[in-house]
Amino acid sequence: MLNVKPSWKNWQLLTEQGRHIWAFKPMSNDINRHLQNADNISEQEIRLAAEDFKFDKQVNPNSGDKVFRSAALESNFQPFSGEAPVLTNPDQQKLADSIIKGINYFASLQSADGHWAGDYGGPLFLLPGLLIASYVTSTPFPKAHQEMMKLYLFNHQNADAGWGMHIEGESTMFGTVMQYVSLRLLGVDKEEPALVKAREWIKTNGGAAGIPSWGKFYLSILNLYDWQGFNSLFPEMWLFPKWLPIHPWRYWCHSRMVYLPMAYCYAQRIKMPENPLILSLRTEIYSENYAEINWPQQRNKVCAKDSYTVLSPILKWMNLFTNSYEKIRSTWLRKKATNYILRYLNAEDQQTDYINIGPVNKVINSICIWQAYGAESEQFKQHVARWFDYLWVAEDGMKMSGYNGSQLWDTAFSARAILESDLGLLFPGIVQKAYQFIDHSQIKAEHPTHAEFFRHPMIGSWPFSTAENGWPVADCTAEGLSASLAIHESGLVKPTIEESRLQQAVDIILSYQNKDGGWATYELSRAPKWLEKLNPSEVFADIMIDYSWTECTAACVISLIEIQQTYPDYKTAELKQSISTGLAFILKKQRQDGSWYGGWAVCFTYATWFAVEALSKAKAKGYYNDVTLAESLQKAAVFLLGKQKIDGGWGETFKSCSKLVYTEAVTSQVVNTAWALLALMLIKEVDITVINAGINFLQSRQTADGDWEQENISGVFNYNCMITYANYRNIFPIWVLNRYYKVTMQG
Repeated sequence: MLNVKPSWKNWQLLTEQGRHIWAFKPMSNDINRHLQNADNISEQEIRLAAEDFKFDKQVNPNSGDKVFRSAALESNFQPFSGEAPVLTNPDQQKLADSIIKGINYFASLQSADGHWAGDYGGPLFLLPGLLIASYVTSTPFPKAHQEMMKLYLFNHQNADAGWGMHIEGESTMFGTVMQYVSLRLLGVDKEEPALVKAREWIKTNGGAAGIPSWGKFYLSILNLYDWQGFNSLFPEMWLFPKWLPIHPWRYWCHSRMVYLPMAYCYAQRIKMPENPLILSLRTEIYSENYAEINWPQQRNKVCAKDSYTVLSPILKWMNLFTNSYEKIRSTWLRKKATNYILRYLNAEDQQTDYINIGPVNKVINSICIWQAYGAESEQFKQHVARWFDYLWVAEDGMKMSGYNGSQLWDTAFSARAILESDLGLLFPGIVQKAYQFIDHSQIKAEHPTHAEFFRHPMIGSWPFSTAENGWPVADCTAEGLSASLAIHESGLVKPTIEESRLQQAVDIILSYQNKDGGWATYELSRAPKWLEKLNPSEVFADIMIDYSWTECTAACVISLIEIQQTYPDYKTAELKQSISTGLAFILKKQRQDGSWYGGWAVCFTYATWFAVEALSKAKAKGYYNDVTLAESLQKAAVFLLGKQKIDGGWGETFKSCSKLVYTEAVTSQVVNTAWALLALMLIKEVDITVINAGINFLQSRQTADGDWEQENISGVFNYNCMITYANYRNIFPIWVLNRYYKVTMQG
C-alpha cells in the first residue's frame, strides 16, 4: 500500500461530470467553493509540504499519481465480494485472481460520475504560460497553489540545473528559461542556489535570446524580450480569402487556436509594464546587456539544444515579407484583423465554456480577453475560473495538465479492457457508471457559430475529455462508439444511447475520413502537405495540418466493423468502402520491418497494436484481401517478436517518437508489453510460449493491491513532446490479461 504523507491529505480532488478541481482543505464537496481556504496555508504547512512533496526525478521523473490514488483508495476501496471462478489449474487460478485484483483496484479510482481521473502532465512549458498569464493580469493564484507550483518546478530541475521541454527531456533553453522565470514570478529569490545554477546554464548556452519562438512570445508578453525580435504573426492573414491554401482555417486546429490569440497579442503588442522584477530578470537571463541587443537579429536565433525542426527557406522568405510589412502596415486593416480575431476568440470561449481546446491557447486567450475587456469583465472571470480545471496535484507538486483531462478517452478504454472477458461481468456497477459517463459525454448539439469559425460538425461525436470541452475527435468518437457497443453487448445496462445516436456517431466518423483513406484527429486534412514548410515552431514537427494517423485510422476502422456486425443494414455499401480504404491506408503505413509509427503514444508498440487490432478484425470478418492481411500481420509479428526482452517484456523510450527509430528502454515497460501482447495474441501463428513469457512478466510486476507501478512516460504529441497517461499502467495490463484469459479459458 502507499506510504501516504500528511500534507497530501490537505488536497482533495473535486469532480463534477468529468470536471477536475483540486481544492486545499475544502469545507465541502462544492466545486464552486474550492478556493475557500486556499490562501490560508500556514508557514508550518508550507514547511511540511516541502518535505512531503520532495520528489527525486533521478529515480523516475514520472510521478505515480499517489496523492489522488491514496485518497481514492482510502475512500473507495472495497474488497472484492463477487463470485470469483474456482479453477483446478493453479496457473489459471492465478491469472483469474490477478485480473479480478487488477479490476477491483482500478474500480477504486473511478469517480462517482463514472469516469477515471488521472495525471495528464508531462510538458514543462505549460505551467509557465499559466503563471505568466496570472502575473501579467495581476491575478495571483492562492498561496497554497503557488507553493505547490514552486515544488513542482524545483522537483523537475535536471542534474545539470536546467529543465527540459518535458519531464524526461534533456535540458533546453525553452524549458530552462520558462521554469526559471516562473520561479522568479512566484517570488523565489534570484540567489536561491538552484536558480544561481540555472542562470549559469542559461548564460553558458547563449542566453535567452536563443529561446525558440514560443518562448520569445511569452517573454515579449512579460517585457523580457522586445517584440521587434519576434517574427511577424501577420494578423491580416485571417482576412485572406478562404480559398487560399495558406489561410489559417486550414491549419491543424491546435496550431490554429494557438496562433490565433498569439496574433492578437502581437497586433496589440501586449506587454507587462516595467517593474523591479522585470528589470532584474533582464540582467539574469541574457548573456549580453539587454539595452544593447539587436532585436531583429534575434528573430531566427535558436539554441542548438532546442532545434528540432529547421525553419524552411519558404518561411524565411515569408517572414521577410511580413516583417517588412510591419513597417508600413495599414492601421485600418490591422484593426479590422484584430476585431475579427477577437470575435473568433469569443466564439472559442463560448463553444468550450471557457475551457478552450488546450492549455496553451487557454492561457493566451485569457491574456487577450483581459486586454480586450478588463480584469473585472465577466469574460475574464470565466477564464480565471477555468484555469483551475487544468491543474493537477501529484507527489511531485502542482502541474498544469496537457488538456482538461483525458476523461472520455480513458473511460472508453477502461470499459473495453474490463469487458474483454467474462470476468468483467463480475463488476456490473463499474461498467454501469462508465456507461453513464460515456452517455453524458456524447455531444448532442451543434454550436451556432461552428460553421462561421471553421469547426467540423460534431453531433454524435465524443471528445477527448468532457462534453463541456466540446471539441470532437475522430478516434475518441470511435472509442466511445466501440465502448458503447461492448457495454450494450455485455447485458449489464439498459441501453440509453439509442440506435439513432450510434448512427450519428457512425456518420461523424465517416465524415472525418480523408482522401488518403485515413483518419486524422479533430478535422479533415484541409491543406496540402507542403503547408508544413510554414511551420514556425522549431520544437515541434507536423503541426500545420491535421494528418491521417495509423492509430486514429485503426480505431475508426474497428468501430465501423463493429457497427456493421451490430447493425448490418445501416449504410452497408458506404461502410464497406470506408473500411476498405481505411485498411489500405494502414497497410500503406506499415514499415519494412513490419512496424507502424505511433504519433500519440510511445510508440511503435502502440501503433502496431492498433494496426494489428484493425487488420485482424478485418481478416476475421472477411474484409479486404485475406492474403494481403495475413502477410501484413506476419510482418508485424516478426517485428514484435524481435523486440521482446529476455524477461518476456517489451520496452521503448520516448526517443522512439522523436528519432522515428525504435529505441529500446533499459528495462521492460508494463504498458509497452501490454500493447505488444494485445497485438501478438491476435496473430494465431505466434508461439504461445512467447505470450506466456509476457503474461508472466506482467503478473510479476503487479503489486499486492492490484496496481502496477508508474514507469516511463507513455504519451506523445508532435513527435517531440511527451505526456503522461497515468491510467495506462492499469488499463492495458488488465486488457491483455483479460484477453489471455478469454483465449485460454473461453476459447
